[in-house]
Amino acid sequence: MLEPAYQADVVVVGAGVAGLSAANRLTRAGVTTMVLEAAHGVGGRMATEKVDGFRLDRIGQLLSTAYPELRLTPGLGGLVLRPFAPGVLLHGDGRHHRAGVQAGAGGARGALYAVRALASAPRSPVARPPRRPAAVPGRQVSVPRSRSGAPLGTAVDQARLGAALTRLASTPAERLLARPERPAGEALAARGLPARTIDGFLRPLLAALLCDPDLTTSSRCADLALRAFASGRLCVPEGGAEALPELLARTLPPGTVHTGVRVTSVSTTSVTTAEHGEIRCRAVLVATDARAAAELLPGLRVPEFHPVTVVHHTTDEPPETGASLLLDADLGGPVAHTAVVSRVDPSRAPAGRALVSSTVLGRPPGDVDTAVRMHLARLYGMPTARWETLAVHQTVEAVPAMRPPHDLRRPVRLIAGLYVCGDHRDTSTVQGALHSGHRASAAILADLGAGRSMHVADPLPTVPRAA
Repeated sequence: MLEPAYQADVVVVGAGVAGLSAANRLTRAGVTTMVLEAAHGVGGRMATEKVDGFRLDRIGQLLSTAYPELRLTPGLGGLVLRPFAPGVLLHGDGRHHRAGVQAGAGGARGALYAVRALASAPRSPVARPPRRPAAVPGRQVSVPRSRSGAPLGTAVDQARLGAALTRLASTPAERLLARPERPAGEALAARGLPARTIDGFLRPLLAALLCDPDLTTSSRCADLALRAFASGRLCVPEGGAEALPELLARTLPPGTVHTGVRVTSVSTTSVTTAEHGEIRCRAVLVATDARAAAELLPGLRVPEFHPVTVVHHTTDEPPETGASLLLDADLGGPVAHTAVVSRVDPSRAPAGRALVSSTVLGRPPGDVDTAVRMHLARLYGMPTARWETLAVHQTVEAVPAMRPPHDLRRPVRLIAGLYVCGDHRDTSTVQGALHSGHRASAAILADLGAGRSMHVADPLPTVPRAA
């Protein structure tokens, strides 16, 4: 029998970071690839809205410079990462407290340096929260001076915390994945750390890293998140979250990515689209979000999701917290973490204006903007009533839940010719999405066979319009 004519070797359904990273690896291996995206732009949930010169992320997941796939994924060589100030800034007992790696130090060595500095610092008695002066309209209230201490406990407690983070930073990922698994919140109690350190630092930090306020995430995933925090720097892509998928799309051969094309069904040798009919191929990779993937692949498990709400404000009198990521150690309001993100990445705001982006995890309160403003006034120690709200982005299915038992390496090869990837097959992070694309492309290349001649992609078919 004659081999049927193929219009591409591989069709990738979905132009999120997982599908685009897989497409980059496939095209570099000589495999003709066609990427079909139902939306009119690439990136999926890594979207950035432009409003009056501001760049506003829809979800704004935190990245880490320690993510291996940011270095290993082809096409990301030109990605510019803007790091936050080292460590995080904690708000507790009415004050700001610096926690984490010291400036100029990196990885486990830096974490150990930080512990030594804290342990040798003179101890001061825990003071009662200072009474704030009455807010005068239009006048900034001074922010409490940053110091080390309260949320982390004593100097000995801080040393124990630093030692634990240092061990995590130097532990191979394979060993972390072999540990007993339980919910992250329960696992924290077994760390041998005081409750004050756990509740004042690790819980708010992990909630921010995992987008999980209740810490029901697998303890293995939590260990990987803490390992990345201890061995790298939290960061954001310059120009907004969309910069990462757009860079991946630009580095693909011209004509590879087709937006505005809705795939209605898939098989091992073709996909059917609403706009162009059937497209024949040798393999299909479904790289959509979990729910859309299950619609194309019946029987695929759909996880639960963590809702995320991001509120963006602007002001011409920004808080004096620099480029720090600010967490609430007291858990006294809806905001899980916030930052003057224009101090981290100046390209996200026009000159003379500051962009403050705040993240609410879980189900948001009714009047989310008012509740967030009240909480930010306490966190930053200044009035926020005159701040302008730029956008409130609520995403119900923002991040797939990773409750135990969670398989961090869910199969990407369903049968020969049919594959799936995305953050729902790995960890619910950008690292997980990129790595699942890496695994899927490797499986496809193994099945197609090395050295076989590959097909030159044909243009998309056109279907006659009904009269």
